[in-house]
Amino acid sequence: MHSMLTPACRISCVLIFMNCFCLFADDVQQEGQSPGPVHEPLILAHYMPWYSAKPFSDQWGWHWTMNHFDPEKELNGQRQIASKYQPLIGPYDSGDPHVLEYHLLLMRLAGIDGVIVDWYGLTDYRDYAVLHRNTTRLLQQCERLKMKFVICYEDQTIPALVEGQRIASGDRVSHAIQEIDWLGKYWFKSGSYVKLDGKPVLLSFGHSGLNSAEWAQCLSGLASPVAYFSQDVRRDRAIGGFGWPAPKVGLIQVDRFRKEAARWPEAIPAAFPRFDDIYREANVGEGYPQLPDDSGRTFVSTLSKALEARSRMIQIATWNDWGEGTQIEPSVEFGFRDLEHLQSVRSRSPRASNGADLRLPEKLLQRRRSTTDLEVQKALDETAQLIINGSVNEARRRLNVPDSKMPQ
Repeated sequence: MHSMLTPACRISCVLIFMNCFCLFADDVQQEGQSPGPVHEPLILAHYMPWYSAKPFSDQWGWHWTMNHFDPEKELNGQRQIASKYQPLIGPYDSGDPHVLEYHLLLMRLAGIDGVIVDWYGLTDYRDYAVLHRNTTRLLQQCERLKMKFVICYEDQTIPALVEGQRIASGDRVSHAIQEIDWLGKYWFKSGSYVKLDGKPVLLSFGHSGLNSAEWAQCLSGLASPVAYFSQDVRRDRAIGGFGWPAPKVGLIQVDRFRKEAARWPEAIPAAFPRFDDIYREANVGEGYPQLPDDSGRTFVSTLSKALEARSRMIQIATWNDWGEGTQIEPSVEFGFRDLEHLQSVRSRSPRASNGADLRLPEKLLQRRRSTTDLEVQKALDETAQLIINGSVNEARRRLNVPDSKMPQ
């Protein structure tokens, strides 16, 4: 039976809860920052860096086409893409620094602290090199815009590399160690990388890569320890697990995860708005059962339960998986609805903004795209920093957007 509470009523319930709840996460910090009390959990959005789009790239990538849709064609004014939903800014390229800036500024204004990004490793195989390049650019933007960063390692790449004869089957564990040690040498040292009790946080996605025994060997063989989280369950040597939408199980998986996670040292619960994939329509497969959006109630409910778990970190699944329809990135269909709800939940944060301010990053992106003048771009760099620093009124003035013209 569906709850009869409206989204507004649920928002009120979450706000009451947040006023009563004060979580101190002294040991969740960025390198170089002095520890101090954090009154809210770290909220990170799962980020997909895998989109290629014209004109930034010379072709449309698989995640916009799935070898079925043609973004060059339009229907009712919308490009035909591999998604049931349309990005508000249109289909984009994950290597475009202006798009990355737009995403991170939106997150900042909504109260999201940073990203957990899918990473397919270092090997130049399939599209892994492109994904690595885009992830590098995303980390650079996180450092510039004072946002946080975590890697979710797609270790399903390892059996793919074995099948493609890029590594030997006996080198599965050593390959993973080499990749994670590379992270330790470079990205883990970034001031934007999230540490838990002094250890860099590392997630691995799914269960089709290394098995539990291999992961235990991998973690034992690393040059430096990590705070490792596995999906849904806590593997041996993992500090805990992270939640994820489970369309075959339904929304009861949220409560199941919470019950299991109560026995672990750490957990990262998931909040998500829906699951509504395009796979059947794209002839990729049968697709998965739908987890309904329920007029925003699914996101309100899962976020509320994630907050109630009192974990030090929460993951939003996802920022931009358009193919599976789990995105909270602004869309034609839902607008800024989910980000506005996040703002209401994070209203106790001193950096909290308002719904009108969420429109500023799109205005900035439009200005970026309208000119190649280096002096104008430099001025827009300064405007982005104003948004990051919380000076949204000055940013609005520079973008020539009067208060009266901002949607309320």
